[in-house]
Amino acid sequence: MNIRLLCIGKTDNKQLQQLIDEYSKRLNFYIKFSIEIIPDIKNVKNLSEIQQKEKEGELILKKISPQDHLILLDENGKEFSSVGFSKFLQKKMNAGLKTLVLVIGGPYGFSYEVYSKAQGKVALSKMTFSHQMVRLFITEQLYRGFTILKGEPYHHQ
Repeated sequence: MNIRLLCIGKTDNKQLQQLIDEYSKRLNFYIKFSIEIIPDIKNVKNLSEIQQKEKEGELILKKISPQDHLILLDENGKEFSSVGFSKFLQKKMNAGLKTLVLVIGGPYGFSYEVYSKAQGKVALSKMTFSHQMVRLFITEQLYRGFTILKGEPYHHQ
């Protein structure tokens, strides 16, 4: 299984980007993992929230193929413990998925079209985090999940 993380906009903070890169590198030891950045929408001041979500949604859907398994990182999604998330990953691998695509949306979430194409939603927390922080958190949790599955000592209970 491949895992792709789609994100709207680049990470401006160099320290965060270094950490994201570190966990991405570690994660690639276990599974093929990539992060794809969708450029920010220009002139958002002239757009309503709905218009911005629709434009971002179009860009997201262009990156998704019919055989991809689409999971949205969404505040209303299912919450997991780290062990629970590792079991979620194992189920996806056992299902024979070729590509699991995780998506971090823009500041207002996802368009109706993106929600309708998704096979699930995952929440990292009930708290709100910056989209740049979410990239680090999900990349670290993916790495943690695979170390749990391999029985390696990274995760402590």
